[in-house]
Amino acid sequence: MTQSEQDTVWLTQEAYDKLSAELENLKGPVRQEIVDRISAARDEGDLKENGGYHAAREEQGKVEGRILQLEDMLRRAEVGETPSDDGTVSPGMKVTYRFVGDDDTETFLLGAREIEDDSLDVFSPQSPLGSAIVGAKVGDTVTYEAPNGKKLQVEVVEATPYTG
Repeated sequence: MTQSEQDTVWLTQEAYDKLSAELENLKGPVRQEIVDRISAARDEGDLKENGGYHAAREEQGKVEGRILQLEDMLRRAEVGETPSDDGTVSPGMKVTYRFVGDDDTETFLLGAREIEDDSLDVFSPQSPLGSAIVGAKVGDTVTYEAPNGKKLQVEVVEATPYTG
């Protein structure tokens, strides 16, 4: 995977729209409401012992961080068409795999965590398993290094386009 492919965030159109709406909401009404709360707390006087002021400032930091995260993600986003159903693993696919020597299978969506739904885990293409499995075909076995340093082997059982 090239560096530019690693920097790309694959999103469905629906996820892109949802994140764009969240960004606009944070930059508009949410940001303004926090600024108003900080201003009101500042008007109360002594800031050292003003819990409302400190809570609003902390919330402001979290919101500004999320704004930066969303702006970066949307800048790097590639809004994907549904990938072709050829059994080759690529971003935007629902992948079923099993660890070599195990009968149990697990399924996840290969894409951005922001498109996660409650019924399916999401692994990014930059994750250890995600980067190892991209380009593999159904029936292939790939080896990847887990975060704990252990080498793991998985077999791709199924790879189908995610339809949301």
